[in-house]
Amino acid sequence: MSVQITDISEGIITLIITGILKQSDMAAAQKQAVGIIDKQGNVRLLAILENFEGWESGADWNDFDFQLSHGDEITRIAIVAEPRWESNVLAFSGAGFRKAPVKFFPAPQLAQARAWLKENM
Repeated sequence: MSVQITDISEGIITLIITGILKQSDMAAAQKQAVGIIDKQGNVRLLAILENFEGWESGADWNDFDFQLSHGDEITRIAIVAEPRWESNVLAFSGAGFRKAPVKFFPAPQLAQARAWLKENM
């Protein structure tokens, strides 16, 4: 599985994304996140990309159901990855088009990403 929710604590959902991100794995993680949001209400999201290789080609990445139904319940998003992925992951995450602020952190700044997510909680 290329996406896995590894932690749910302090109002933060932590995702680890590895290798090639598959649309089916993303859909499964979103379904799991819906269950968490339905129980807890608003959450913040920490996406950690480890050994990331990009997105599955040929997949239908135009499904915005999750964003439309639960996007406003994610109040802040931190993405931690290698700097070369910054512009692509910010575009993929909808930074600038969603209500929640989205911020990129280079891989060595995981602690700073967690601290930013906890601000104003």
